[in-house]
Amino acid sequence: MSIAWALFLPACFALNMAPGPNNLLSLNNAARFGLARASLAGLGRLLAFAGMLTLAASGLALVLQASAWLFLAIKLGGAAYLLWLAVQLWRAPSGQLVAGNAGQASGNLWRMARQEFWVAAGNPKAILIFTAFLPQFVDPRQPVGAQFAQLGTAFLLLEWLAIALYGLAGVRLGKLLAGARARRLFNRGCAALLGSAGLGLLLSRRPA
Repeated sequence: MSIAWALFLPACFALNMAPGPNNLLSLNNAARFGLARASLAGLGRLLAFAGMLTLAASGLALVLQASAWLFLAIKLGGAAYLLWLAVQLWRAPSGQLVAGNAGQASGNLWRMARQEFWVAAGNPKAILIFTAFLPQFVDPRQPVGAQFAQLGTAFLLLEWLAIALYGLAGVRLGKLLAGARARRLFNRGCAALLGSAGLGLLLSRRPA
């Protein structure tokens, strides 16, 4: 293993494991619907990140970094979606993760994957992380595209590992949520954290 990879892997995994809205979703999904469903729903997040990695590799992320209006539009959309999720989760019955149609199963996998996708895609700082973080481990003397592909693949694999680890934690929590009151408190606690993340995104500024 090269020195660059020895530095990249732990730094990358620290980013993957950092608490955030998507990891909170995995925690909550696993607590309510099990590890397998939460891990599969995480594919929505990986799809969003794969798109961001492609943009970063092609240089289009610089457009986002330079455009205050585009950054603001994505930020407002992402913050609004997080706040909407928080309200739905706060109001959800104790047996449900997020309020949905009465005739649908609350653990609908497609809906959960869409939530993961839009929460990830609604954070403009994520693509800026790829723009600032990954290039530090690229050797300009070697083919850049191949290196970016390898680093991006490693990032996505480590992200899925983080999804699984948060899911395992959620499963353990789920076993403690036997009563309706405990489930309601858990839902509302997660709602408060999602709402805080939405407000934090709303108040964030575009990096200089």
